[in-house]
Amino acid sequence: MTVLPNDGLSLAAEFPATTHEQWQRLVEGVLRKAGKEVSAATAEEALSTALEDGLTTHPLYTAHDEAPEPGFPGFAPFVRGGRPEGNTVGGWDVRQRHATLVSDSVLADLENGVTSLWLTVGPDAIPLASLGRALDGVYLDLAPVVLDAGQEVEPAARELLRLYEERGVAKEAARGNLGADPLGHEARTGEELPFAPVVGLARLCAEEYPGVRALTVDALPYHEAGGSAAQELGASLATGVAYLRELTEAGLTVEQACAQLEFRYAATADQFLTIAKLRAARRLWARVAEVSGAPTAGAQVQHAVTSPVMMSRRDPWVNMLRTTVATLAAGVGGADSVTVLPFDHALGLPDAFARRIARNTSTILVEESHLARVIDPAGGSWYVERLTDELAHAGWEFFQWIEGLGGPAAALRSGRLGEALATTWAARSAKLAKRREPITGVSEFPNLAERLPEREPAPVPPSGGLPRVRRDEAYEALRARSDAHLAATGSRPRVYLATIGPAAAHSARTTFVSNLFQAGGIEPVTEGTFEESGATEACLCSSDTLYEEQAATVAAELKAAGASQVFLAGRPGQYTDVDAYVFAGCDAVAVLSATLDRMGAS
Repeated sequence: MTVLPNDGLSLAAEFPATTHEQWQRLVEGVLRKAGKEVSAATAEEALSTALEDGLTTHPLYTAHDEAPEPGFPGFAPFVRGGRPEGNTVGGWDVRQRHATLVSDSVLADLENGVTSLWLTVGPDAIPLASLGRALDGVYLDLAPVVLDAGQEVEPAARELLRLYEERGVAKEAARGNLGADPLGHEARTGEELPFAPVVGLARLCAEEYPGVRALTVDALPYHEAGGSAAQELGASLATGVAYLRELTEAGLTVEQACAQLEFRYAATADQFLTIAKLRAARRLWARVAEVSGAPTAGAQVQHAVTSPVMMSRRDPWVNMLRTTVATLAAGVGGADSVTVLPFDHALGLPDAFARRIARNTSTILVEESHLARVIDPAGGSWYVERLTDELAHAGWEFFQWIEGLGGPAAALRSGRLGEALATTWAARSAKLAKRREPITGVSEFPNLAERLPEREPAPVPPSGGLPRVRRDEAYEALRARSDAHLAATGSRPRVYLATIGPAAAHSARTTFVSNLFQAGGIEPVTEGTFEESGATEACLCSSDTLYEEQAATVAAELKAAGASQVFLAGRPGQYTDVDAYVFAGCDAVAVLSATLDRMGAS
């Protein structure tokens, strides 16, 4: 925690002492002016935000919000970092992912700021036989290599180790991760893999390659299936414990087994949740190492990847903002390695510009913003410490639930783990549908006239196990229907916005409705008359006062002019000839889907 110097100088000495109750009364007054009648005791609750996993973010945190002592960097429970020096020496490891064999892309990355490589190996990615070609010109004693080879993990690992030997890299100088993750592969594909080859690789690394780890505990399959932060933590913890058991039963010590694991987590644009998640993950793994009899071996090595779930296909340029915030959170949270997905990740294979922006995101944060010069800069924040503690408890509870089912393998094969993740995603999908969780460029401020960048198709990712979800999927389906209608008819589905009164009376709701309908690919028309618009449906936009005076009359006129459906922008009321209402918090996806159905955009 932050310790203030005792120099006898109090900056608040001339101000009267205040209490929490005084603050609550002031909040009560502000809320009353905004039209919300709450008591001082419930004012704080009215400003709180509910998170997933039953957690709540409060508007104010003080020294009374207790959390366990986080310790010091490099010492158990490792909340503040796994190493005493943190990332202060050279910043975090900038790890770029390569899923295909593209000429010169690997060297271009390494020459321009990337410090390690994450290679996907397989028939639909980098062929095993071409691994050497992919690493041509790479100084393997300087650039760590991390593999992601799925069921080909053993031959891929052996090939990488052979390349080390062939190119004269001393065993003690080799750095990287062989990427074995049988449970992660099963979560992705539903295919069970034997653990015996993994044990052989782990033993080989422990005995001969001190800088190479054999296993990855990948939490991305659970995140990409719609899981919450606590579910991601619990699933990764259960997987790590399962690997720990397998390795120690095969003869490795607990210390040796822990040294073979690297944990991979998603970093999202919710910066404080990401920071707290990485800090909580280290605390939880430290607890596992402690009860396993090796408290000093509990420094979790973390690889953070900007979330694929948050990446949008429409207005992909906004992804640069999302990944920047996520990278900042990963760095502040103490991740050892960070992978920034290119902004066009959801569209296909990234081009050179997208790869450059991705790697430069870390470079700017490290070299220009000096983000890595302070170890655990969020430490001591009452909010972050409290959120870390609450998230750790929620993650431990989910871990215990998985253990109660017999472990991660049993939880996956029974379908119970998938059901839990699906339940979480269903609740989040409802918020997305109602735009309670807005997506800039998709559900908010969409641009129907945009021209998307064209990209080569990316390799089809492994499937057959847990699903892969995206925040934009419901809106993307609506936009695809609109695009098909445009291709077939030469125009998009349209809705006429019938404004009533002066601009001051209708502009706010006109803007709201324009955004809403465009989120579904429906073009709003405000010029001319309904007959001239080419629309079949209309929406009234004005103030509540003018609605009372004119809504019924204007709706009747629109129906007489041929409108098959008349919406009103505002809370539901009793207006003749108004068929439906659109308002903040309505189910936008349901409204838009039904509207496209009526307009023949299937």
